[in-house]
Amino acid sequence: MSRIEKRFAELKAQNRPALVTFVMGGDPDLATSQAIFEALPQAGADVIELGMPFSDPMADGVAIQLGGQRALAAGQTLRGVLGMVEDFRRKDETTPVVLMGYYNPIYIFGVDKFLAAAKDAGVDGLIIVDLPPEEDEELCIPALKAGINFIRLTTPTTDDQRLPTVLKNTSGFVYYVSMNGITGAAIKSRGAVGEAVERIKSHTGLPVAVGFGIKTAEDAAEIGRHADGIVVGTVLVDAVGQSLVDGKASDKTVSAVRDIVASLAAGVKRARG
Repeated sequence: MSRIEKRFAELKAQNRPALVTFVMGGDPDLATSQAIFEALPQAGADVIELGMPFSDPMADGVAIQLGGQRALAAGQTLRGVLGMVEDFRRKDETTPVVLMGYYNPIYIFGVDKFLAAAKDAGVDGLIIVDLPPEEDEELCIPALKAGINFIRLTTPTTDDQRLPTVLKNTSGFVYYVSMNGITGAAIKSRGAVGEAVERIKSHTGLPVAVGFGIKTAEDAAEIGRHADGIVVGTVLVDAVGQSLVDGKASDKTVSAVRDIVASLAAGVKRARG
């Protein structure tokens, strides 16, 4: 059982959804980003998505684009992101870590080389937003063979005919994108999200986590009534940006993220209370 599978099983036994938090690896600088990353579990994060910064992030809204730009300006690389996970694992052997991003940096790095390095570093899963199931031989199948979960995105436009194709090689959990568009927008209908989660669950036994548009503890509690996990990213990356002084990390940067995560964690804990 992978760390991801084990964590979702533990939370199911507790009858609560997982809090999945996204932060950009290297934002706003390498040292501060590592401190944020390592603070997340204690603040209440159950699973961590660590962004691999990329110069052309087509699915990301402004806040996460800016976070990626800050990370790249600070000198972050794909190898550096793997190093962050390696450092994290020296202190935390149980929290699942999922790398999220785009295929181009992995392709340039070399798929086999990347997967070996990711496994050695302690990476548990991948979310690669621009690789459709038709391209599973590129990365998904090799990742599964390497023992790394490959987490697929589904959207409101993924109908019942398409879902089996999307879910075929998905593992760990299913990430339901709650709206059509980019990260950071607001959820228009919480009821529709609940219906979508139930529809996906009729096709798979995997946990379903909902992301895009979740910003507050209230959002977390409401969506967490239906979902096995809630994914929060934009509000955390935006908190980093808002905490900067003259473009540099301040003494409030780490705590700004930690406080929001703690609030969201309280929200998921009352989701089914």
